[in-house]
Amino acid sequence: MGRARLFALLSLITLTGFITTLDNTVINVALPTVQRELGLSVTDLEWVASSYVLSFGALLLPGGRLTDLFGRRSVLTVGVVVFTAASAAAAVADSGGTLIAARTVQGVGAALIIPASLALVAADLPARRQSMAIGLWTAALAVALAMGPVVGGFVTQQWSWGWVFALNVPFGIVALLLMPAVPARPKESGSGAGSASRRGGLDLPGVLFSVLALYLLTYGLVRGTEHGFGAAPVPLCLGVSAVATCAFLLAEARTSRPLLELGLLRDRFLTGGVIAQVLWGIGVNGVFFFTALYLQRVLGFSPTKAGLAFLPLAGALLLCTPLAERAARVLGAHVSIAAGLGVVAAGLLYVSGTGANAGYWDLQPGLLMIGAGSALTTPLTVRCLARVPDARTGMATGLVSAAREVSGVFGVVLVGVVLTRRERSELRAGTDPRSAFLEGYDIGLRLAACSVLAGAIVTLVTLRRRGRHRRVRQRWVRSRREPARTGTPLVLK
Repeated sequence: MGRARLFALLSLITLTGFITTLDNTVINVALPTVQRELGLSVTDLEWVASSYVLSFGALLLPGGRLTDLFGRRSVLTVGVVVFTAASAAAAVADSGGTLIAARTVQGVGAALIIPASLALVAADLPARRQSMAIGLWTAALAVALAMGPVVGGFVTQQWSWGWVFALNVPFGIVALLLMPAVPARPKESGSGAGSASRRGGLDLPGVLFSVLALYLLTYGLVRGTEHGFGAAPVPLCLGVSAVATCAFLLAEARTSRPLLELGLLRDRFLTGGVIAQVLWGIGVNGVFFFTALYLQRVLGFSPTKAGLAFLPLAGALLLCTPLAERAARVLGAHVSIAAGLGVVAAGLLYVSGTGANAGYWDLQPGLLMIGAGSALTTPLTVRCLARVPDARTGMATGLVSAAREVSGVFGVVLVGVVLTRRERSELRAGTDPRSAFLEGYDIGLRLAACSVLAGAIVTLVTLRRRGRHRRVRQRWVRSRREPARTGTPLVLK
């Protein structure tokens, strides 16, 4: 692969990861202005904030399957066009209904972009460049999460809230200009199995049940975080989601053209990698969300300064990523990824103990550990897909993407539940609000650290290459026997 094409592909992967993640957080600071100018109710405002993540999370599995059916370039192109057009529509929306609809369509475009981008990494990049691509993609996600509030606040203050969405349009145009670098469909077709897979068509019952399950799960978690898990209709949504999940698994076991081949889950690399990624996502997403609140509510940072506090984390992730693949080759991927997760957990524990009087630089050692440790985990996605056939990369990346998206919501929910309960307990005991929040925040981050450590254990167990372990053991046994062959001859009497 030529350098120009490689550069274009890496740029495309990084850019699409950045814009789709930025839209998760960029609107939050602008919501009060949107509510005032469009005359929205509180319920309307909640839908503006959550409609993107709901459609995005619900459609990732179908997005992955469509990638296998129609090819990476085709699905990625359609996804970018849909996302860019919906961003333009959101920028000029003059009513709450129009804005909510545009945000929903943005999520549809993102659900096509992400599985196709990851499938592009797994199937079209040279093996030695895959970890680099995932590292750049992960760094782009970290920068987008950190800069979302900063960009949203600055743009809303200097121009208007519509520019929050209009900024996606030039990024989308650049992505389309880079699209010719993606290998065309003939190369994507792969083996006969892939062609047969395309002829099989789309599993419509599987799509229906998966969308229903993921949409209601995400909606129930988001609404439960805001209003409590006993509030209607949260229990109903979570219950129907569980039923739809069971129906989805039954449908996939019986169909000849599954949306997700359950046999893929027998691959311990894929299953173990997905579980480890979910556990990492629970911890890290809790950090981004609640540390931003901690910086503003406890330490008194402005939204801009709070966002800038995360930039060294993203820089550490970017700078340490080239070391990740080297560490995986020397130590074994299972050891290097587990070590990275351990460093992330240590960073979480450090940040949880910084206290109420910390300054900008007091936080940085912990945040830098989180960034550097996350860099060591970048081979995780590549290892997840290591044994997945090319004809199923879209299916597998759809699963990985859906798991990561749901883990982000779970991270906010689990840490939020612990934080809120401890905060309320402290408030009832007479503690001032600032200290009460800090008590809950510290315990929540320790829970996140335990989640990440559990991911390290899963990694050590599931990602170990058994053949490599046997070869190392055989070499050790031969080295132990060597003195017996070269030492004093045995004399038979």
